[in-house]
Amino acid sequence: MTAPDERAEHTPDRPSWQCRACGLPWPCDPARERLTAELGRVDLAVLMWDHLEEAARDMPKTPASELFDRFLRWTN
Repeated sequence: MTAPDERAEHTPDRPSWQCRACGLPWPCDPARERLTAELGRVDLAVLMWDHLEEAARDMPKTPASELFDRFLRWTN
């Protein structure tokens, strides 16, 4: 039998931006691994910048530095 987090896609549940599969802040480690494997460095950074902007609108009280760390810092 497959573990639940292996069957479900690790995608964001908006507006909370928690992972639909594991409940951790998205992008969780499995989502980061998949995105890194599927996208080149520049495309990954552009995509994550777009997500950062969307998350900032969904979570206006979240500090910008926290959003930067969550969505962009790991892409370098």
